[in-house]
Amino acid sequence: MKLIVQIPCLNEEKTLPVTVGDIPRSIPGIDELEILIIDDGSTDRTVEVAKECGVNHIVKIPQTKGLANGFKAGIDACLRLGADIIVNTDGDNQYKGQDIPKLIQPILEHQAEMIIGDRQIDTIDHFSHTKKFLQKFGSWVVRLASATDVPDTTSGFRAYSREVALKINVLSEFTYTLETIIQAGQKNITISHVPIGTNEKLRESRLFKGIREYVSRSIITIVRIYTMYRPLKVFMRLGAILFGLGFLLGLRYLYFMVTESGEGHIQSLILTAILIVMGFQIWVFGLLADLISANRKLNEETLYRVRKLELDSYTLKETLEMVAASMDKTTND
Repeated sequence: MKLIVQIPCLNEEKTLPVTVGDIPRSIPGIDELEILIIDDGSTDRTVEVAKECGVNHIVKIPQTKGLANGFKAGIDACLRLGADIIVNTDGDNQYKGQDIPKLIQPILEHQAEMIIGDRQIDTIDHFSHTKKFLQKFGSWVVRLASATDVPDTTSGFRAYSREVALKINVLSEFTYTLETIIQAGQKNITISHVPIGTNEKLRESRLFKGIREYVSRSIITIVRIYTMYRPLKVFMRLGAILFGLGFLLGLRYLYFMVTESGEGHIQSLILTAILIVMGFQIWVFGLLADLISANRKLNEETLYRVRKLELDSYTLKETLEMVAASMDKTTND
């Protein structure tokens, strides 16, 4: 069983040694444990510090592409390196590396395929009351959208089995945290969560400039991903609202037409027609979107099978090369 801990980094030369040093080098049930750094266009000594810390692998992105793209690059590299379990943590030492055994235990026991570390938001002193409220409210919304019970949906401390890593497709360029949970929930992937500890804050977050930006971009991500997997429900409900409003206005117009000959209420009749037509149009859009969604699911299944075949053949090639090299060495000896 091979575990790779991936750490997305952007100018983390000061915090990286602490983060790497806190990761255990031996875990029961794990035969191989390696550390992989994703350098997202750092301009400081992050890469040099990573090498000094004894990091096993470094994925270097020439220009900063954002957290989501760094996460995708790391997952792809971990799969190619033969990881059976992938743990994602942050380079700012927010999460306790000593909690990794607890995080991966449900995967080792075949109880879950994706584990989210629950930071227990109320216990984090440096979080303001506003931030705590928004975190809880956002997690509640994501739980509704994903049909899961994850209490801390924005936590970046999480573990994935190899199968889940092959199935997850991150489309957002902002953050992977919300999107992967909604995807997993809609794909019926078994998700669990475990309580974890957090360390003292060593630096400010670089993911967003302010709470307003974070909230707005998170809302866009949630709506976008949920609509991708449940377009018929979204469009049908939206169409029903418009049709219902038009229908009620139509009844209002009929009432005034019976009681007052309808004079002076022609605007209501026009608005009624517009709302009813818009409602029907959105229902049609929902049917088309549902057909596109079904096709997308087929494409995702195809992509999963292609990636699995590609990685299996890649691993087989690596194994054969190692065997050949070992045989050459034995012959020479």
